[in-house]
Parts: sequence; structure tokens; C-alpha cells
Amino acid sequence: MTAERATIFALSSGRPPAAIAVVRISGPCAGAALEKLFGRVPQPRQATLGRVRDPVSGEVIDEALALWFPGPRSETAEDVVELQLHGGQAVIAGVLDALAAIEGCRPAEAGEFTRRAFENGRLDLTAVEGLADLIAAQTPAQRRQAFRQLKGLIGDRAEAWRRRLIEALALVEARIDFSDEADVPEDLIGPALHAAQQLRDEIAAALADGGRGERLRDGLVVAIAGPPNAGKSTLLNRLARREAAIVSPLPGTTRDVIEVHLDLAGYPVTLLDTAGMRDSADAVEQEGVRRARERAAGADLVLWVIDASAAGRADDAKMVNDSLTLTNSEVWLIENKIDLAAAHGGAENDKIESGFKVSISAATGQGVDAVVSALAAHANNYFAATESAVVTRQRHRRALEDTVAALDRALIERALAERALAERDGGREELIAEELRSAATTLGRLTGRVDVEDILDVIFRDFCIGK
Repeated sequence: MTAERATIFALSSGRPPAAIAVVRISGPCAGAALEKLFGRVPQPRQATLGRVRDPVSGEVIDEALALWFPGPRSETAEDVVELQLHGGQAVIAGVLDALAAIEGCRPAEAGEFTRRAFENGRLDLTAVEGLADLIAAQTPAQRRQAFRQLKGLIGDRAEAWRRRLIEALALVEARIDFSDEADVPEDLIGPALHAAQQLRDEIAAALADGGRGERLRDGLVVAIAGPPNAGKSTLLNRLARREAAIVSPLPGTTRDVIEVHLDLAGYPVTLLDTAGMRDSADAVEQEGVRRARERAAGADLVLWVIDASAAGRADDAKMVNDSLTLTNSEVWLIENKIDLAAAHGGAENDKIESGFKVSISAATGQGVDAVVSALAAHANNYFAATESAVVTRQRHRRALEDTVAALDRALIERALAERALAERDGGREELIAEELRSAATTLGRLTGRVDVEDILDVIFRDFCIGK
């Protein structure tokens, strides 16, 4: 298969100009391309200094380091070359143009190096996803989780589960195919289903993580909600330490949901600034309120902000409690504008149902540090269990849920299988075998061993060119 492929090349380092630029080449013509550019092929895996020339004109493009990785002992399992050049735009353009002129070479598509590594067995599909997450990681916690997945956190475990399933399936199929043989034990279904039950419980335990692995990839979602003109946007800007949202004394300024991504104590947090919740005749504002309620309902935590200086706001408690019936999220009460509260007498909020209350002034910053500290502690507690989380993507969860469902269907047949064994009726045994086969196939799809062409493009489309 490799011999029929084009040789691909791309800039694999960051956008120029830079101190160093890395150009990678992979494919059957990689060695020949290196010889044309560099004049020779160095010893494998040894950095060699030399001049890179245009193979047509002979002009020196740069002086660089060349590394030669003959397949299959390379990242893609093909012949691979890396050129470490000076990172100027003219140098990079000259090398890429020279490679494009070599027969059999073409620019790589997004993610094509990694896709070849997958197709040649160097990475399974979960490791590919871990690599993508590692590149996209914005916080230390995300980086640690992505690295664990890249190194087989779920892939190795899924493959071990699959091997045990195949062993259980072999027992059932031996019973079906060789039931008349004298040296085949009568009861092979029992041990097979016992193994299936153990697998089912292990996979179910991996799924019972509250979705924290997936949430760590995306970030803890914290919605800032409340009535109009309570200072929600000012609080968002204060937490983000920049002017992310427009602040205005006019009620209804925020119409759409504004998202800001933060790193709090090493954990990813997404802040949502939502429209002030109130009844309005303005169709646009009504849509903003609808979106605010929807996003608050889906958030992990809601910061309900009220104006502590608004005396006589007796409807605050009813507004908060009525609005929060729409969500199962934890709710914190933030009494804002305490710098103005003394002059206006303040508001009575004892009837508002909230597990955490704090008084702040988003305008002056008073009390905001307490909110930041509480958010960091909340994120730490929320993600405390992610060190052992196996599932990091919704695709993983669906595959494992389908596996558990297939095993459940096989286990339902236990009593019927025992009766089928007594009656010498192999039909029930064949149903068990089919469900075990289905479970093994689903686990194979998780790692990419079987039937994954329909999802490859989706996974690789977000990779950068050169990776």
C-alpha cells in the first residue's frame, strides 16, 4: 500500500518567521527527495548538518540539519525525513517549492501524517484523538488527560477488553461448532457468560464517571445570570481581566450569550454572560432571554447576580427561584454593587435559595477575589476524579454504552441458554455468540480496528497541516 502512495511534505512547525522551521517528508520517495535537496542520505536517526539546494538550479537555499528515519521505524511507519531550517518565510517557501518540483511528492493535507500513522498501525484511533487533544490543550489538566489518552489510557484498556471478549466468544462458538466432539466440555456457556458479566461490570464502572472526562476537554461551564442591569457583564470583564462584554447602564444591553475561556488553577472554565432575565416586548430581547435560560439550564454552575443596592426589590427571591427551576445546576448568589448598597439601603435576599452567597463590587473589584478562589476550588473538586477517568469523548461513551447493551442482551440469555443446553437446542447459543461478537466489534470500532471509515474524516479534519 505504501509503494502506491505519493510522498507528502509540509511545514510542521509554527507560523513563520521563527528561529527554527521543521519540514517533514513521508513516503516512498522521501529518501530520494532528501538526496536531491541535501546531496546525500545521512545515517538513520542522526542529525547531520549540510546545505539544502534547489535540485533544479543548484542554488543554496539554506544550511540546515537533516534527519533520516527509514520505515517502519518512524512516526508514520514510512520513510520519513525532517529538515530543521532557519525559520524565515523565504527559506521555507524555497524548500517547499523545491519539494513540489520533485516527481512523486505533493503537499500534505490536514492531519495526513497522523492518518498514515494510524493506517500503518503506529497509533490507534483513541491515541489519534489524544494527540489532537494534546495539541488543543489550554490548561495543565487538559494536557495531562490528553497525554494519558495518547499513551493508551482508553485504547489499551479497550483492546484488553476486546481480547477477553473474543476468548469468551471462542468458548461459545466451540460449543456450537463441536458439540458432538467427545473432548469438548458440556458447559462452555457458563464460563463465557461469567467472563462477559465481569467485562460488563468493568465497562459500566468506567462509564459511571459523571462525564467528567468529556467536561475536562470542553471546560467547566459557568453561567452568569440574573435580572437586567445587575452588573453581570462587569463581573464577566472583571473575571476575564479584559473588556470581553459591553457594559452599559441601559437594561437589556446584552442580547446574545458571550463566552470567555479561562484557566482557573490549571482547570478550563467557560464563563457565559447571558441576557438579563425579564419580560420584554422586544422580540430580540425575548430571544436573548430564551437563550440565557437555555444556557443557564445546561451550565454546571450558575452565578446569579443581583443588585444589592436596589432597595425594595422584593421580587428578587421569586425571580431567582422561579428561573432556577429550569436547571439542575448548582447556584451561587452574587450580591453585586455593595459599594452603592449603603447609600440605597440594600435589598433583602434572605429568601433566595442558594448554596453559596457572596457580596461584591464588580466595578471596584471588592470581593471578586473570593469569587475567583471559590470558582478555582469548585473546579478542583469537580475535576478531582478525572485522573482516573477513561472516557474523554462522546464517541467513546457511545461505543462503550453500545458494548454494555450488547453484553446485557447476551446475559439475558443466561437462563434460556441453560435450558437450551439441556434441550440440545443450539439456537440460543448462537444468539449469545452474536451478541458477544457485536460487543467485540463495537470495541474494535472504538480503537479503529474495524469499520471506521465513516468517522475518520470527522476526526482528522480539525488537525493542522503538517501533523
